[in-house]
Amino acid sequence: MSHERSDALNWAIREALPVSSGQTEVPLREPPPNPSGGRTLIVDQKDSEAYPRASAALKDSKPDDQVFVRPGLYEDKIFVTERPIQLIGAGRDHVQIFSRRGGPLYLQRVPNGRVSGITFRYVGSDQNSAMNILDSTCTITGCRATDGILSGALIYGPNCRASLVDNEVCYSRESGIFVFAEARPYIAHNICYANHHFGIAVRDPGTHPDLVRNTCHGNMLSGILLFHHAEALVLNNVCRENHQWGLITTPDCQTSPPRDQLASSNRLDANPRGPLFVTEDPLAEIGR
Repeated sequence: MSHERSDALNWAIREALPVSSGQTEVPLREPPPNPSGGRTLIVDQKDSEAYPRASAALKDSKPDDQVFVRPGLYEDKIFVTERPIQLIGAGRDHVQIFSRRGGPLYLQRVPNGRVSGITFRYVGSDQNSAMNILDSTCTITGCRATDGILSGALIYGPNCRASLVDNEVCYSRESGIFVFAEARPYIAHNICYANHHFGIAVRDPGTHPDLVRNTCHGNMLSGILLFHHAEALVLNNVCRENHQWGLITTPDCQTSPPRDQLASSNRLDANPRGPLFVTEDPLAEIGR
């Protein structure tokens, strides 16, 4: 692909992607070294010698292979279950995988691996999310989840130990990241903004994520919600300029540090209703 054609394609992709909260990144021109030592399968819908979609490359891949997605706008659905994954995009500002028939990323019991450098966008009308991570222990980093009808990223299941690091989660009809059903993920350095409900929501007995250094801003309810007996490590997060509180919790939830130290262990200022609110009915304003 010529530099002129590549620059024109990158411009078109940026126009199609949601507005980022930061500057546009420089795309990866070449795939990184494969940490598992296997092959690297190339996805490029403009190249007849490459795979047209990431799902096709993953179908042909072996456990020690990686898939590299060049810049482009791809209609696809990634479904991986009970095997490792190495799916590397050229950058979330340059690679978008969208689906109108179900969420574009579904990982179930994925034991290890990495997904990075891709925007996952749901453009359908049914109750789906951009990312679904069930009982998996892989890492998702440098990605974007956007336009989910449910939450942007669903993290769930008693064996879920996934790590979400340095992602953007935005424009979801409900919350940005929703952790539930006894999941214990590591959620760090993510930016959750412009979601219709909360930036991050945590629910259910046995659910215990580590929430560290995330930023939740501009969400239509509060920055972080903990409810229905959830537990969480909540440390060094920034919840600012949300439409209600910085952090809201029900009395039955347990946090580390304790509730009376949350405001000093996180930045919960610049929210119109205040930094922290404890209530038995945190979903009253949305009729639930």
